[in-house]
Amino acid sequence: MVMAKRSANYIGTRTTAIHAGEAPDPGTGASAPNIVMSSTYVVDEPLGFSVHDVGEEPPYIYSRWSNPTIDALQSKLAALEGTEACLCLASGMAAASAIFLSNLSAGEHAIVSDVSYAGVAELARDTLPRFGIEVSLVDVNDQAAVAAAIRPDTKLVHIETPVNPIMRLTDIAAVCELAHSAGAKVSCDSTFASPIATRPAALGVDYVMHSTTKYIGGHGDALGGAVCGASEAIAALNVEAAIHHGGIISPFNAWLIARGAATLPLRMKAHEETALAVAAFLESHPKVTKVLYPGLRSHPQHDLAARQMDNFSGMIAFQVGSAAEGEAIAGRMMSDLEVIHYAVSLGHHRSLVYWMPTDALMETSFKLEGAQLESYRAYAGDGIFRLSVGLEDAVDLVRDLDRVLE
Repeated sequence: MVMAKRSANYIGTRTTAIHAGEAPDPGTGASAPNIVMSSTYVVDEPLGFSVHDVGEEPPYIYSRWSNPTIDALQSKLAALEGTEACLCLASGMAAASAIFLSNLSAGEHAIVSDVSYAGVAELARDTLPRFGIEVSLVDVNDQAAVAAAIRPDTKLVHIETPVNPIMRLTDIAAVCELAHSAGAKVSCDSTFASPIATRPAALGVDYVMHSTTKYIGGHGDALGGAVCGASEAIAALNVEAAIHHGGIISPFNAWLIARGAATLPLRMKAHEETALAVAAFLESHPKVTKVLYPGLRSHPQHDLAARQMDNFSGMIAFQVGSAAEGEAIAGRMMSDLEVIHYAVSLGHHRSLVYWMPTDALMETSFKLEGAQLESYRAYAGDGIFRLSVGLEDAVDLVRDLDRVLE
């Protein structure tokens, strides 16, 4: 864990993305940051063998405790999110697990968005109850449902906005007000938005998490996760989640992600610009029955998106009718797409698309019923294509999609 460096008071987001956490090497004058791969460090004074035996700012001792390359990335992300501190971990799921397992104990209660990244959904539904942690899966877009689910033993409310994969939004400030009035903390998965689109901490969120594998890294070549928040909370998270659970990020991946983060503001502007063009094309296509993109006025929560997002990102969900039609188009995508890759993940410089049938997701990740299933189907129908718009020219993406939709 490292505090965000405030010595340089950068005004612009692009300047922050490039310079926060970095400085020329004092020994060599190298402009680009070094990668420190060492697992251990020579010390010049007696130190304890436990993290609890050292002070608040110990020297580098062992890279599971701290590492200069990882510290640089943590400073950069804290500065971009506008928080005091950041903890980087091995993956987005390591970040989510850090939040849940460090804040919840047996006999306590958590509220988790009923639609979220599949790994988080399965962790909340299948794993946490084994540890004696009660979980309520709630449509957090419904403030009345959130209020009704809060109990005296509720310790954490976890939201995701926009939600993966259906692009449903959550009113961050409203949920924070409900949770904090009951003494619960709020965590927010902001992976789809990135720090350029939304700063959840400014709206009251205690823990802002990202899969840095996605937009922040941006190139599809490094796994990572991050949690940003207040220095005291992140310091506690570091001791338990990184030092004790051991889910640390490698210095090389941290270096790659920091290099990607330097261009994040420019990339997000391009993602949004191209996604708007692609979404407009899809909305006009006769084979497409529904398009969900926060930047379109047709999105059912466009007003909320305009209020809490500075950038509409590059994620689009779209329907093509029945599940059978979706499967047929997915088959053509696998064989006929020339620019877009038919692959999972998102937020990369290249465009990615994947078919997500509703029935299959209900059997595995979400298992929704009744009103919650109806709410999901209102967005996804029998299934959706999740399209992560990359940095290619819109004309090439449109031509690629038109080829497989015909």
